[in-house]
Amino acid sequence: MAQEMICPNCGCSDYPKSITRGSILIEIVLWCCFLVPGLIYSIWRLSSRYKACPECRAPNMIPLDSPRGRKIREGKV
Repeated sequence: MAQEMICPNCGCSDYPKSITRGSILIEIVLWCCFLVPGLIYSIWRLSSRYKACPECRAPNMIPLDSPRGRKIREGKV
């Protein structure tokens, strides 16, 4: 189960969002026109996914129950 986290950049307290780099439009065009580049691009997109803040898309969210997470939540940073 996903854990609620806090973003040290913007202070957003929420569940991380899965972000996939690249463009779905480019992926579709590559698949329609060229099979091998489409496959390579799809593999790259899937391997470059990361969990990020839903507000600012920063990849460095930290758990709320960590010492730093508690300080950010209390506004002491």
